[in-house]
Amino acid sequence: MSLQDATETWLDAHYPDLVAWRRHMHAHPELGRQEFATTQFVASHLADAGLNPKVLPGGTGLTCDFGPEHGPRIALRADMDALPMAERTGAPYASVVPNVTHACGHDAHTSILLGTALALASVPELPVGVRLIFQAAEELMPGGAIDAIAAGALSGVSRIFALHCDPRLAVGKVAVRPGPITSAADQLEVTLHSPGGHTSRPHLTGDLVYGIGTLITGVPGILSRRIDPRNSTVMVWGAVNSGTAANAIPQTGTLAGTIRTASRDTWETLEDIVHEAITSLLAPLNIDHSVQYRRGVPPVVNEEISTRIVTHAIEAIGPDVLCDTRQSGGGEDFSWYLEEVPGAMARLGVWSGRGPQLDLHQPTFDLDERAMAVGVRFLVNVVDQAAQF
Repeated sequence: MSLQDATETWLDAHYPDLVAWRRHMHAHPELGRQEFATTQFVASHLADAGLNPKVLPGGTGLTCDFGPEHGPRIALRADMDALPMAERTGAPYASVVPNVTHACGHDAHTSILLGTALALASVPELPVGVRLIFQAAEELMPGGAIDAIAAGALSGVSRIFALHCDPRLAVGKVAVRPGPITSAADQLEVTLHSPGGHTSRPHLTGDLVYGIGTLITGVPGILSRRIDPRNSTVMVWGAVNSGTAANAIPQTGTLAGTIRTASRDTWETLEDIVHEAITSLLAPLNIDHSVQYRRGVPPVVNEEISTRIVTHAIEAIGPDVLCDTRQSGGGEDFSWYLEEVPGAMARLGVWSGRGPQLDLHQPTFDLDERAMAVGVRFLVNVVDQAAQF
């Protein structure tokens, strides 16, 4: 029996389980590095199928090897953590945890990889060794991928693959592109200090709110002039806080935001440029400052041969499944794995084809669960195709 035939047999019998797993995880989400119950949920199902999952240090995340022990071994990765936000889908399986929800599709990623594992486990002999990586803390910076790599998750792995929900694609579609498919993403927080004073005498102090305004417009402006615009670099402030009285210049204030770039080379230079820009803008204003610059993740760069494997795996699902996609401005810590071994990430269509295309990280985000069967077929086909390269 071929891998594809075994997968269809498994899906015919277990598709309701696939949906039930996803809905269970959706209703019981856990934040990054707190995915203890999710880890045990996955581990118990793998163990029940005769596999040998190994929980990573810290108790969140796990790996599981099966298939031939000699020869190449590929890794399939899924992320498990949720987001710190309230859900507003109104679904019967909505989160029961206050202010925590799976608004990025990680519940589907985990269920798809679990289904893939059990479908593959039903085959007497696999063409290539497989390592499952169920990863914690993808939503945190710099991300749980670093923890997994440090724990040996890539030891002996020749290639790694993953998929990510994409609400811009209709269910039944899977997209890939060679080269960068996501962007680098860093976080920035600036704290300002001033003697404070009366708003009638700003010349006797450091006008801190004016300084904040200068940074709000000045830092993105300087970046737009210092960095090649073809590299798609964008800096956006997300939080600004200072002051309580209309007639008092405050003594402290903070700004926080993100900086994203499509270029890995640019990512290497961003921190120095940002520090220089902030210092220069505040220098004439008698305002002290400190900068916390948190480097996040580099872009996910799909390697050429791995992209060919993914392309063939998508084409094997059926005609008209493969589609193109553009590089995203979002960050994904799958990129850390690709700093170590070649690999590729695909995008899984989860839009029903009707109604609005709700974006990831929105409190109303949900997905068409038919996409999960497509995801299982895709990952099984990746295993089949990887053995031919």
